[in-house]
Amino acid sequence: MTRDPADLTAADYLDGAREMTAANRPYLAHLLAEEAAQRTTDPASAAGIRATFPAPTATREETD
Repeated sequence: MTRDPADLTAADYLDGAREMTAANRPYLAHLLAEEAAQRTTDPASAAGIRATFPAPTATREETD
């Protein structure tokens, strides 16, 4: 495991985004995926990453 964020790759961030999705943490998944998209040189791949991990809504739903 690296301690320097500069050493992380787009794949590392995507792995983290998938883990956060599995843990039901959509906002963190979105943030990690956005970082992965920014580190991707291919615009089509970056768009695909953003489409896979869209920004969650800021509205919370209350349940009884």
